[in-house]
Parts: sequence; C-alpha cells; structure tokens
Amino acid sequence: MRRREFLVALGAASLAGLPALGRAAQHGPIRIGYFGPLTGTFSQTGKDMTDGFTLFWEEVGYKVAGREVKVSVQDSDPEPSGALTKVRLLVEQEKVHTVAGGLLAATGYAIAPYLEQNRIPTVYPVMAPDDITQRKPVRWIVRTSFTSSQATHPLGDYAYRQMGLRRMATISMDYAFGWESNGGFQRVFEDLGGKVVQRIWTPLNAQDYAPYLAALKKDVDGVYACHTGGLSPRFVKAWSDAGLKGRIPLVGVGTLTDENILKAMGDEAVGVITSLIYSAALDSAANKKFAASYEKRYNRTTSLYSAEGYTGARFYYEALKAVNGNVEDKEKFLAALRKVEIGDDARGPLRMDDLGNPIQNVYIRKVERVGGQLQNAVIHTYPTVSQFWTYNRGEYLKLPAYDRNNPPCKFCE
Repeated sequence: MRRREFLVALGAASLAGLPALGRAAQHGPIRIGYFGPLTGTFSQTGKDMTDGFTLFWEEVGYKVAGREVKVSVQDSDPEPSGALTKVRLLVEQEKVHTVAGGLLAATGYAIAPYLEQNRIPTVYPVMAPDDITQRKPVRWIVRTSFTSSQATHPLGDYAYRQMGLRRMATISMDYAFGWESNGGFQRVFEDLGGKVVQRIWTPLNAQDYAPYLAALKKDVDGVYACHTGGLSPRFVKAWSDAGLKGRIPLVGVGTLTDENILKAMGDEAVGVITSLIYSAALDSAANKKFAASYEKRYNRTTSLYSAEGYTGARFYYEALKAVNGNVEDKEKFLAALRKVEIGDDARGPLRMDDLGNPIQNVYIRKVERVGGQLQNAVIHTYPTVSQFWTYNRGEYLKLPAYDRNNPPCKFCE
C-alpha cells in the first residue's frame, strides 16, 4: 500500500509541475475565426486586413503560451446579413474560441447581438461603429481600430484652426460609417465657429459621382468627403474631372486616400488632406519594421487595413500570454484583451479605455508625390485621442449618436 500511495503521489506531483503542458495537450489548438471581404468591391481592403492579421501569426510561428494557434479565414460579404452568416458558421460549425474581422460599420452593429448572446470574445480590428463602445457598449467586443468619429473630430479642428475654412459642404457614403465620421467632423468644426452649409449622401453602389459634384454649392471654401474601398479612387477622379481640384480644398477621413487604393490613383489625389490613425509614411522604428516585413512577404506597401489586422493579432497574442493560453476561460480572456497596452505599435502607442476602445494618435496626412510614388505624408499629429475627443464624456453620452440627421444641418441653405 505504501508503495502504491507513493507512486500515486509522485504522479500527481509530476502533473502539478506541468500545468501549461497538461492544459495544452488537453485542449488542443486555440481556434480563431477571421472574416472579411476577399471578393467584390472591397476585396483589396479585405485582403490587406487578412494579410496583416496572418502575418503576425506567421512571425510567431502560430504559437502562444505553448499552444498552437489555428486561424480559420472566411470570405464574407461586407453587408450585415452575409457577415452574420459567416460568423455563425465559424462559431457553430468550426467551433472557434474567438472571432475577429469585419469591415463595414453597419456589420459591426448587426453581429453584436449574436456575439453578446453567445458570449463570444470578439475583436473588431477594423469595424468602427461608434456606439459599440459608447452608448450601447457590447461587453464581449473589444475594438482595436477606432470609432468612426474618433478619426474625424481632429480633422474638424484642423480644418478650422489650421486651414482657416469656414463654410463647407460634406459628401459622404450613405451608411453608418459615413454618417458617424461626417458627424464627428461637423460637430467639432461647427463648435469652433464653422458652418456646414450643405450635406450630400451617396449610395454604396455609386458608379458616377458627377451628378453629386455638380450639385455642390459654388460659394463653399472647402469640402469634406467620406468614401472607402473601390469607391474612393472613383470619387477622387470625378472630383478632378469636375475641375474642382485646385479650386476648393478637399479634406476627408483617411479611407479616402488609404494606401491600398492610393497606388491606383494619379495626380488627381495630390494635395488631398485626410485624418487617420495610421500612415504608411510614419517615420517610426515600429512602422519601418512592420512595413519591411509586410512588403517582403506580400510585395506591396502597407495600408490602414494591414496595420489594423496586424495590431488585432498582436492584441490576441498579448492577451493569450497574460492568461497562459487559457482561452477556454472566457471571462479571464476577455478581461485580458481589455487590458492590453502596446507602446511600440506601427500606428503609435495604444491603450484601451474602460469601454473597449483605444486611446491613440490621429494623424493629419497630405497626399504628396515622393520619389515618384504617392504617399500620405504626416503633416500634423494629435496625440492620445480619446473616442470622446476633448468633450466631457458624461455630457457626450447624453447626446444622440451621430447618424444621418445628427448633428442637424442647422446651417444648410
């Protein structure tokens, strides 16, 4: 009996000495589901965000805390219904532990109830719907990108204070990201004393922007625009063709000239001023390292979306390290995601607020031709920008969310 008791005790002690190994062997790989549009109008955007995400995991050998990581990628329709179908497939059929991805802000809102109901720890590396981390925070979602208005609050400040613009028109995509980014710009611009005297909304399937541009008021001293994906080069080309380039300053959210579509543009884009959380031209050691790695692997320059994908994967890595790979404990894993702080990201320093959104730099960029190539040269930096800008958080959240009609166009003529 004594010999048997000794052997049992010895075995128990041996297992206790190897908790991480035992857990890894018992649970198998960490399964991450990733979805994005790899075909259609937004295919280049989807490819960039996916390649940035997978690049990080390649660099760490698809391992963290002694466990293998498996990433399941699904080509997803950017529209809400198609995206929800792919999320359900990842969760219910592929049995992933966590989900990341998505592009359009409307999709971010649409899939949130399913993620909340099923308690799926989720990362939004790209999707920017404001209220996911504001008036209706979703506990199971951590956003590593930015809110739609977080990038444009500073642009409203820059347009008024630095560019001296006073009367402006806006022309934006007619959906959540367009409304919210437009709202952020308009609110700050008007709070400083400027006036938005005209608002134009364009459909996501717009093929010809000439009629919309023809309707612009002639006496504005600047125009704000929000377009993304394949719509951006179409809009900027139409702007130039209409004879507006050089006559009226054009500013916009950074997706208007993001690097993934800037390479397909010509001189029509030179001089456009945008605001965003990233530029491939950022002069930092972290960005240079990321850019070199990405360009070597994929033979193309980085973009907002590749940087966002890479950052999202890094958030996972840091959180999984903090919980010793125990992704099965959903509560601890979610808490770890919300505590990640990165000082050397390619985008600049990042730290999460208590609602699950990063406090980060926003850059004002100007398209310039350098060495024969177009780039978004950084001309001004707004450091440590909160999703609430400089407004009092409590007062901000009492106001209605930015949407198609808010802020109201009180100066529209």
